[in-house]
Amino acid sequence: MDEAAKKKALRMIPYGMFVLTSKSADGQSVGAATVNWVTQASFGPPLIVVGVKADSTAHAHIKETGVFAVNVIGKDQIDLAFNFFKSHERDGNSIGGEEFKQGGETGCPLFVNAPAWWECKVTDEVARGDHTIFVGEVIEAGVQREDETILMRDHKLNYGG
Repeated sequence: MDEAAKKKALRMIPYGMFVLTSKSADGQSVGAATVNWVTQASFGPPLIVVGVKADSTAHAHIKETGVFAVNVIGKDQIDLAFNFFKSHERDGNSIGGEEFKQGGETGCPLFVNAPAWWECKVTDEVARGDHTIFVGEVIEAGVQREDETILMRDHKLNYGG
């Protein structure tokens, strides 16, 4: 296979950017990571699918608790996407300088500056390669403002592939 062609072709998929958040069973440890493999899979019940790196803290928390949240990134929040390309420790009610509130259904962090978010309960998973695909039923959602969302291709944020 032509590796350059493969990467170029895969990078043509119009990915959005989101910050996935999770928590440990005791709620003391939280995880946050920028993700792009997110899509809606069903209207009834409302299901989303997210790809999570298998060796990440978020992955360990999701496996432990069966819940996660997805925070939408607004088009003007490129710094938020870059911030969570690396891990951060919880500092009170913030992660990496981003203030959050605890989700009412899952306890996962919901960023107060995110345009929207979903809280999800895992219904299925498929582990292949270096990521696990988690199917989550949306059990709560919130819209804080109606922003245009960020797309990877708008900022040349393609990685991997």
